[in-house]
Amino acid sequence: MDNLQEADARYLKRRVKGCTLDVHPTEKALVVQYEVEATILGELGDPMVGERKECQKIIRLKSLNAHTDTSSLARKVVEECRLIHPSKLSEVEQLLFYLQKRKQLNDNQEKKRISPRDFTPYAGVELDEEASISSIDEYVELLYEDIQEKIRGATLIFQLARNPDNLEELIQNEPALGALARVLREDWKQSVDLATTITYIFFCFSSFSQFHGLVTHFKIGALCMNIIEHELKRYDLWQDELQKKKKASEESPESQTLKKEHEKSFKKYQSLLIKQEQLLRVALCLLLNLAEDTRTELKMRNKNIVHMLVKILDREDPELLLVVVSFLKKLSIFLENKNDMAETLAVEKLARLVPCEHEELLSTSLRLLLNLSFDMTLRSQMVQAGLIPKLSTMLADEGQRQLSMCILYHISIDDRFKSMFADTDCIPQLMKMVFDCGEKMDVELISLCINLAANKSNAQVVCEGNGLKMLMKRAVKMKDVLVMKMIRNLSQHSGQTKSLFLDHVGDLAAQISEEEAEEFVIECLGTLANLTIPDLDWALVLKEYNLVPYLKDRLKPGAAEDDVILEVVIMIGTVSMDDSCAAMLAKSGIIPALIDLLNAQQEDDEFVCQIVYVFYQMVFHKATRDVIVKDTQAPAYLIDLMHDNNAEIRKVCNNTLDIIAEYDEEWGKKIQTEKFRWYNGQWLEMVENRQMDEAGEPFLYGEDGESYIGTGDILERPDLFYSADGIISTDGAISPEFYSDLQNGELGQTGYMSSVAEQFVPADRPVSAYGFRPDEQLFFNYNNASR
Repeated sequence: MDNLQEADARYLKRRVKGCTLDVHPTEKALVVQYEVEATILGELGDPMVGERKECQKIIRLKSLNAHTDTSSLARKVVEECRLIHPSKLSEVEQLLFYLQKRKQLNDNQEKKRISPRDFTPYAGVELDEEASISSIDEYVELLYEDIQEKIRGATLIFQLARNPDNLEELIQNEPALGALARVLREDWKQSVDLATTITYIFFCFSSFSQFHGLVTHFKIGALCMNIIEHELKRYDLWQDELQKKKKASEESPESQTLKKEHEKSFKKYQSLLIKQEQLLRVALCLLLNLAEDTRTELKMRNKNIVHMLVKILDREDPELLLVVVSFLKKLSIFLENKNDMAETLAVEKLARLVPCEHEELLSTSLRLLLNLSFDMTLRSQMVQAGLIPKLSTMLADEGQRQLSMCILYHISIDDRFKSMFADTDCIPQLMKMVFDCGEKMDVELISLCINLAANKSNAQVVCEGNGLKMLMKRAVKMKDVLVMKMIRNLSQHSGQTKSLFLDHVGDLAAQISEEEAEEFVIECLGTLANLTIPDLDWALVLKEYNLVPYLKDRLKPGAAEDDVILEVVIMIGTVSMDDSCAAMLAKSGIIPALIDLLNAQQEDDEFVCQIVYVFYQMVFHKATRDVIVKDTQAPAYLIDLMHDNNAEIRKVCNNTLDIIAEYDEEWGKKIQTEKFRWYNGQWLEMVENRQMDEAGEPFLYGEDGESYIGTGDILERPDLFYSADGIISTDGAISPEFYSDLQNGELGQTGYMSSVAEQFVPADRPVSAYGFRPDEQLFFNYNNASR
């Protein structure tokens, strides 16, 4: 055997090349980088196979301090380390001098080691001895002794594992890692200290992605899941036992024995709880690291990790809660996990953490709530948990303001919750932020304000004092589209809020020009269109700011973007409520322009609905009614739209046609005929298309063979019309009683005009085809999911 080894040595040649020196970044040590070149020689000495390997050696200088003689220490280093050539003595001395003068960290800023929130040793783990990497085999042997020796051996290995420099060497020692995994698997129930220490060791490896394969190989993740599940069951048992003893002591207050037994159990419970939460924390940290791989994360979810985490949210330890909330935040970006959190009422438990003194825990909790706030059900849970006033309070904290604002924005999307903001100090704080910010405003801030302004109660709070005046000043000065969007939402509310806009009509009208940005003009037009105020002299506004030519020019198809044209139509509908304005618009030729626009946009329900509403407003005034009825074909278009698929269009058309029929007899007959055709279409089709058999239907014909119904258009037979309680006589004319009944308000729904008296009162602007009022702004949306 010895001869064979000598022969192998003769044919293997090693050579060290390229030695370089540097200082260790954190420790008092020199780092030697070198390259080993191994060559296998043939029998004649010729090189056959060669291999190169880069290596590193760390020379720790524990004796180096401020009083050390660096020259003597340099010579000693060169003598003892054969890798360093004597010619590098001066370089070694310079590096030692640098290390000596380098500012050392104080005791509180000791070099950072791998640990979840800095591992704090507890009774049973503290050791006086210091571990050495060269003694690793001795520590492994301790793992085969009794529990106390196993704890000692694991603790020494843990000291080594906390230093990242030792991990590479430890990973090469597979027997040591195998022994640790075996002891954890077999003995974790016997000692919490042992389980915690070994789990910490594997946590150190899990902190680096390249070592995840090692942790997975020993199935430490699955074992941690089992440990967590078991510990949660133990916690429930402790709670039940404590409750029983507490109840017993309360039922017998005179019994000192029961009282002392309860106090003793409570103290024991507290000490056990501290150790258990330490174990839970490191196990969850390890799982959180492994969850970088989504496949591993899915396995955890299948083992109910979400339910376990939500259950731990009831604990009080802030460091444990931080790990739990961080884990939930990572999981929350997946739909299935989010649904699990909704099912387990995670929001209710998170609400108690807002606010809290632990800054990082508070920030992480808010980020988790932000992720969950994208879900409507979870937003409802947040409101029920009382988060609106809590988050409103958090706006004063500059560090948490952004997150709080984003969550409040998501809650404000739902109309059900908007009014709840009025009872908090949220709106005054938001207004102060709006007025204090410079030229650029945070999009989250103004987005939240836009949503809140859509509620009447909130609008009143916003406009208190000089609120509206300050907003108008900023919007006009900065040409801020989003602030104007907020003002537009404020303007839609009836009552005192709308009347405040009387002072700002001129400022708004002045912005409507070709020079201004189109987006800004749209918001100004929309705001003016909302101002249905009786005291507002629209004719004076149109003349003073010369708006009629602008409005007319924008009605031409293609003259502007559809959004601008639509706002112009809505604006015309508003000003047409004024008699003099309606006449002014009619004289300018706007009505034919509206009919042309109606032809061009007949497929767009929004345009059709608003143009018909303009006609509805104009037929109230004699001057414009005559123009519409006699000079245009608007009634014919309205008849065509009377049976449109859109309910709002049908409603406005019917109201408009009823008024036209009242004032124009010829159109009244046409409208009446069309309504009769529509409501009796089936019967008419049957009568007109039925082939009458003389033999089969003898009673339909007279003696001369002429049909009793006649050969002409059946609708030319007014005697066949139904008589509606005296409203329509057999000759088809409207009876005189109709007018007296109308004036007395006695006309019911039996006439062809349902509730005619009501129709003569201007109706509200129609709801748009898409389910929202055209003068109500959509929410300004953004996406900021937190990972």
